[in-house]
Amino acid sequence: MSYVTRLGRLARLSPLPLFVAALAPVPASAYSEAGDHLTVTVHDAGSGADGTFEVDCHPARGSHPDPAGACAGLDRITRWGRDTFAPVPEGSVCTMLYGGPATAHVTGTWAGRPVDARFDRSNGCETARWDRFVPLLPGMGT
Repeated sequence: MSYVTRLGRLARLSPLPLFVAALAPVPASAYSEAGDHLTVTVHDAGSGADGTFEVDCHPARGSHPDPAGACAGLDRITRWGRDTFAPVPEGSVCTMLYGGPATAHVTGTWAGRPVDARFDRSNGCETARWDRFVPLLPGMGT
């Protein structure tokens, strides 16, 4: 048996391709024509960032101040098989650094999944989660 044949068999038996595939961004073909619509409501963010905004992606459009940036940011953090909008896991160890009074609520559909996510900046974990979603959510200058 040749080296190439053995290497091919090893690759098929290894969980590494599955692991790598799980980290890959969702292909554009996974988005549906009827999906990828989000409503973002922001409170207490200041600097004119408060309000309710609509975002449609693929193609990017809507009343959001930066629909193309919001869609591109979501595409970057979306991973196949993972909930892009998942909350901070229960029991997480977080710094008690308050990030301000801003809150946000995002609803709609993303990558074929329903979205109903709430965001705040009550501690380091929540602030980091918020910051991952900029520019869908307003940057708070941190």
